[in-house]
Amino acid sequence: MLKTIVDFPGLYVFEPKIFHDGRGYFFESYNQKIFKTAEIKFDVVQENQSRSSYGTVRGLHYQGGEYPQAKFVRAVRGEILDVVVDLRVESPSYGKYFSIRLSEENKKGLFIPAGFAHGFSVLSEIAEVVYLCDAHYDSASEGGIRFDDTELAIDWMIELSVANVSDKDKQQQCLSSYKSEPKF
Repeated sequence: MLKTIVDFPGLYVFEPKIFHDGRGYFFESYNQKIFKTAEIKFDVVQENQSRSSYGTVRGLHYQGGEYPQAKFVRAVRGEILDVVVDLRVESPSYGKYFSIRLSEENKKGLFIPAGFAHGFSVLSEIAEVVYLCDAHYDSASEGGIRFDDTELAIDWMIELSVANVSDKDKQQQCLSSYKSEPKF
């Protein structure tokens, strides 16, 4: 089942129906028919997976230009706080963020349309995250927003003074700089 996030047009939380029995469980982690019924154009061309330890913050990343990228994100091991920032200038939620816990326990997924920056923090000892993408990675089209931007004031649910963040992510632009030259 897809649930619309009303305040963020185009953003959807996927809550699968899980079938349990004596062997374990089964669920459809992605079904194109469900997306088409919701009138979401999402043709998967790439699947990525990451593994990170507690306290890691990845993001906030986006891909714009000629190769904007939509994603469908799930945590297949552990738990993350998934965070997106709306960078679509014409959107009523432009410059705002949304966050949700994704875990191997709740099995929720987040569909993120092109035009959002995306990142996550790891809340469990280890987390493995899988994301389906509708455009191939293109380094010339990538960009980012600082994870600790004071304008956004994101609560990553971890202590940022000890967060494990890449040098690249520490050097991303602030949202105010992005707003002066938007990509979407």
